[in-house]
Amino acid sequence: MATAASISTDRTTCPICLEVFDNPKALPCLHAFCLKCLQGHFHDKRLGGKASCPVCRKDFRIPPDGLLGLPHHFIVQELVDERNMRPDSCDKHRNKQVHLYCHDCNENFCLTCLTAVHRNHNYGEISEVADSFRQGIDDDDERIVYAISCVRGQTGQTKRSEEKFLSKVEDVKKRVLATGDLFKRPIDDQIADVLTKLQSVTSESTDQAKTVQEACQLALEPMESFHTYSRELLDKGRPSDVTRAARELHEQAQELLNSDITAVQYLQPHVTFTPADVTQMNRLTSIGKLAVIKQEQPGRSFAVFVLTVILDLYFKHYKLHLKTPHCPTPYYFIIYCIQKLLK
Repeated sequence: MATAASISTDRTTCPICLEVFDNPKALPCLHAFCLKCLQGHFHDKRLGGKASCPVCRKDFRIPPDGLLGLPHHFIVQELVDERNMRPDSCDKHRNKQVHLYCHDCNENFCLTCLTAVHRNHNYGEISEVADSFRQGIDDDDERIVYAISCVRGQTGQTKRSEEKFLSKVEDVKKRVLATGDLFKRPIDDQIADVLTKLQSVTSESTDQAKTVQEACQLALEPMESFHTYSRELLDKGRPSDVTRAARELHEQAQELLNSDITAVQYLQPHVTFTPADVTQMNRLTSIGKLAVIKQEQPGRSFAVFVLTVILDLYFKHYKLHLKTPHCPTPYYFIIYCIQKLLK
């Protein structure tokens, strides 16, 4: 059997958008819909044309002045207004409204709870505490926005470095081939060996660049989710919503900021090619020497460093419940990271 609360919710929810009514309009069958929902649903109908109710399918004619001419549904509007005016209730005393916030217990409470539980605690009025928490949330969000900028900058720098490296590789290839042409067939095998090594270095470096970019993208998702949620809380949240979420949001911001993803850098190898002196051909044993100087992350290997940062970000991402549509399941994500490490 439907409860009074569920009936109230149903009567204040538009059947089309499933959100609380915005400017509810009544059809002749007395079903109510948001004006904007009706305008979207009947966008292809002409003025005075026949249409049918989206719920009961009963036909009606669109007014000559458009859907705006439909009567306002005052009964539904009163239910919506009553719902919006409903105060926050205390978790322990549902019939009491919360007025105070306890810093020690991190909860909103009513005057009854004050005498029973929080008399000797550090507490304050919700409106005043919310103002102080708003500033803290705003400060955390500014730091997150700055971190987002740093990570995006790291992604761009990685791409530019990779392009510079690949351009250098192409130059080296040309020098290798130009030198190899002087030796022709007798040393084709040596040329192939050098190019294979160069291709291996190129593939490894490209994989590293891709790994850094993926790590940066993974770091951006929880940060941007935090930014979106905190802005929505600050712009639309009630003071009680702010006080409930402030401490957890601050802890989340600290955890995100402690994961220094910008420390994961793409370090391009330094590749050169020193051609052999063709004037000493009779003493040559190779067409030249390929030198590859790799830059490593300090203290540990690149793969282990990146894997550590990614796993740290991933589990913080799940811990914070900042869901994103592209976040992989734990099993496949772990397999992916192991495959990256073993390459």
